[in-house]
Order: sequence, then C-alpha cells, then structure tokens
Amino acid sequence: MNLYQKLVERAEAGRPLGIALIGAGKFGAMFLAQASRTPGLRIVGIADLDLAGLSVRLPSLGIGAQDTAATARAPSGKAIWLTEDAEALIAHADVEIVVEATGNPQAAIRHAQLATAHGRHIVMASVEADALAGPLLARQSAAAGCLYSLAYGDQPALICELVDWARACGFEIVAAGKGTKYLPAYHLSTPDTIWDHYGISAEQAKAAGMNARMFNSFLDGTKSAVEMAAVANACDLEVPDSGLAFPPCSAGELAARLQPTEKGGVLERAGQVEVVSSLHRDGRPVENDLRWGVYVVYAAGEGPAGDYAANCFAEYGMTRSPDGRCAALYRPYHLIGMELTPSLAAIGLRGEASGCPRAFRGDVVSVAKSDLAAGTRLDGEGGACLWGKLLPARRSLSMKAVPIGLAENLCLKAPLMRGEVLTWDAVEAPADSPALSLRREMEKLFLLDR
Repeated sequence: MNLYQKLVERAEAGRPLGIALIGAGKFGAMFLAQASRTPGLRIVGIADLDLAGLSVRLPSLGIGAQDTAATARAPSGKAIWLTEDAEALIAHADVEIVVEATGNPQAAIRHAQLATAHGRHIVMASVEADALAGPLLARQSAAAGCLYSLAYGDQPALICELVDWARACGFEIVAAGKGTKYLPAYHLSTPDTIWDHYGISAEQAKAAGMNARMFNSFLDGTKSAVEMAAVANACDLEVPDSGLAFPPCSAGELAARLQPTEKGGVLERAGQVEVVSSLHRDGRPVENDLRWGVYVVYAAGEGPAGDYAANCFAEYGMTRSPDGRCAALYRPYHLIGMELTPSLAAIGLRGEASGCPRAFRGDVVSVAKSDLAAGTRLDGEGGACLWGKLLPARRSLSMKAVPIGLAENLCLKAPLMRGEVLTWDAVEAPADSPALSLRREMEKLFLLDR
C-alpha cells in the first residue's frame, strides 16, 4: 500500500525505474499518458514498427518532440529512444523492466525470451502470448533471476489480485472472472461485420484508429478465453470442460448465480473461471451489469469459524448466495494501460509479480466460424475463419487442438466444418516456428510428463 512513496524515494534518489515499452498501441498509449505524471519512472525507449505514426501521437500523450530521439542507436542523455529495433532497446543498459504490448503472441514470446537473456524483468501485456506459453516463459525468467508478470490494469491481473485477497483472508474460491458483452451469435463475427455490432461505420472506426481484428477478438469470445486461460494458469483454478458459458448476470447476482449446478448455479464445479455477460440471450441489457469489471466469489468455509464468517457477510451487507455462505467482491471498471504502474513498482521495488502463470490449466483452441475448404489460409485471432474457445489444457492436448495463438497463416489440408475444433492433423504445420517449438517444450514440461 506504499508503492507511491517508494516511487517518490526512487525519484528523489535519482534512480528511477528504467522502462522499455515494446508496442505503442492502445495499451501502450494509455500507459504513456500516465507515465509522465508518475514519479520514479523513466521511459528509456519505445519500440514500434510505425515510428511516423507514433511521433504524431506522442504529443497528445504529453510527450513532446524535445523529449524523444528517433535514431539508429540509443541517444545520449535522457531522451526517450524511439526505435523499430526491439532487441536493441531491450539490451539498453538502463532498461530494468520490459513492457511487452504488441498483442502479437509470436513476437511477444521472442521479446520475453530476449528480456530474459538480457536479465530484464518482463511485464506481459500481450495476454495472447501468456495463454500460449506463459508458464514456460515464467519459468525461464525465474531461472535467470528475473520476474515475469501479468500487467496490472488488464483484467487478468486484477482478477488475480482479487483471488489473492480472498485466499489471503482464508476464504475458498468458488469462481473468478470478468464481465463482457456476449451473445452466442458473436462467435461468428468477422472483421467485415464487427462495426455493425458497435453501431458505427468502417470509416468512423478507421478515423478513430480502431483495429477491426482486435475489436473482433473482443466480441467473438476469443479475448475472454485468452484472459481466462491466463487467470486459470496464474491462480491454479479450474477450467470448465465445455468452455466458458457466459451466463447473463448482474453484479448483485454474482454470489447466487456463480455456484455449482448442484447448488442452483451455472458452474460445472466450484473453483473455476467464468465470464458473465452484460446481455440477456434475447439481447436485453442486464441491469447493473459487469461488462467492464472483474469479480471473485468466495466461500466462508465449514465449521464454527465458517458459520461466524457467514454471519459477518450478512452483518456487513455483502452480496450473498442463497444459503448465505458465499459472497462476492467485484470491481466495475478497469483502466488497462493507465493502471500499469503498480506492476512496474511491485516488480522493481518489491520483487513481486502482479500475477504469474504457475500451472498449465487452461488452453485456447481454434474453432471454425464457418465451413472452411481444404486449401484455406487461416487468419488467426480476430479474423474471419476462427474463434478461440477455452478448454482444460489436458483435453486440448488430447484432441491435438491448434492453439489460437499459432493458427494464423496455417493452411488447411482437409475441410473444417463450422463449430469444429482445428487439429494439427488438419493443417500443414510450419517447418520453422520458434513459438511452436517453445509451446511443444511447455506441453512436455507441464503436462505430458505428469
């Protein structure tokens, strides 16, 4: 609870935390907008493939031309280095923590391994990479004496915080997750249809800098699956065998609806991740929805102490389950990159990650959005061909399912029907893929040998 004071002390000592930002999209921009207002941080450099566009955007984030230098080599002095060379930036002597925010899982894996090779801590804002190979990346980082962390401000890290709070208080986890806008038909959304769901034109979206594939991943359920895989792996929580159910649920109903089916709820079992929808199945909005928020449902436990805790839930006005033994704590909003600094401060000043994968419990498999012919070149996450479904990792491996993070640019050898899970037998696997090799190594270390 004293991160700010510790940051002030680092600033006063003239030793701010040296930060490298890889990828200056929406997440990175939101972080930069607050970084200049936060003591104890120094943005050493920003690596992005669109330096011209980045230079245009920076003034609106409070970073003027006098504060930056776009050069082939690191500039002298304290100017922020703008570069396309992520590897050179990671190797910069002043960098302590690398923030990976490209959103590209294969690039993010490479950047995480470069950070580890150079002895840098890594904050993985590209949750797609974490869902694909996070447990092994975290193990590699730890072996090098570094920290691997989810990004505070993004929903997975905020959920991890709630789970950690509940467990540290002695409560049992019944469910944990987030809210989103969901209808079953959204699984079929494509980049060509996405803006109809948001009620804007493609021209308006382009003018606002909105990426069709990224927003499509949010809507078609893939991003929810990716984020819940990250939470399950970091918090060692269960994953539903049938995938996320997206039950419509208000904030006031969390403790009642997110119970196992034998207790009248919607969960396959206690202790699992789940995403709640802000829409009823007929499209009506849920009142007091949790579309932008995160939650945890926890139980008082058994015996006299559990009875006492349950009574306290009632005395303090908690939102409770029908039997009164479970309660919910939730946060209605998250601010994404604007909240990143607690991760950086926790890593640099306390030596703690804000969420770190420790198990391989959840995996995100690729499911066909339509009937796809042999020879189809697949377009991966957020595209027109596939959506990502959360499944238990053991089930995913037994199916030989292709993770959504590796599905882009694969070619189908055989037809794939709508709703069918893509398997490695149905595609031509890439001959040379470092990300695939790392994934295979992780599968062996975390599942196949156990």
